[in-house]
Amino acid sequence: MILEVVIGSHAYGLASPESDVDRRGVFVAPTEAFWRFEKPPTSVEGPDPEQLSWEVEHFCRLGLKSNPTVLETLVSPLVEISTPLGEELRDLLPAFLSRYAVRSFTRATEMQLSRAGRNLKPKQLMHVVRLRLVGLNLLRTGRYDIAADRSLLGIRDGSMPWDDAVAWAHRLGSEIAGAQGPLPDEPDRARVEDWLVSVRRRML
Repeated sequence: MILEVVIGSHAYGLASPESDVDRRGVFVAPTEAFWRFEKPPTSVEGPDPEQLSWEVEHFCRLGLKSNPTVLETLVSPLVEISTPLGEELRDLLPAFLSRYAVRSFTRATEMQLSRAGRNLKPKQLMHVVRLRLVGLNLLRTGRYDIAADRSLLGIRDGSMPWDDAVAWAHRLGSEIAGAQGPLPDEPDRARVEDWLVSVRRRML
């Protein structure tokens, strides 16, 4: 294990007493294990509830596809394990960030918003708005910051009218569409791959 963090509501600053503790980690399989017919697993669940760890190559592939949970693992302030390789991986964050990430977030939240009038739950809507705020800030500044404004809790507890929250989400979508900033169009796949190759060499 080279990296393990707590993600989700605890990392965003939006946890309630009922919130699960979601842990995500990254492990590195020995390089020689890939020479056999039976390859190492790409991910492992447990041993704790709500815990999932990815093998580093699978983690990097997901990160290059802008998987939000993977990117959160790189920036969570709640770090429980971080080896020198884990620090290198977290330092690699800029190579994963691009305008593609924001497009990915927007598509994911659009699918959820399409259910807003039917079965979207307040907690889900809160995270739609949260992720769009993250995306807008990323576009404008180039920084991936998951710390959330606690006013978002008004969506979850119902103190913010539902229609106002949905309108906020749509307004953020419009702002994202017109935002400019320092992000490249695509992630730096070559930089990530070079690092991964260096890890495989060091694990021989």
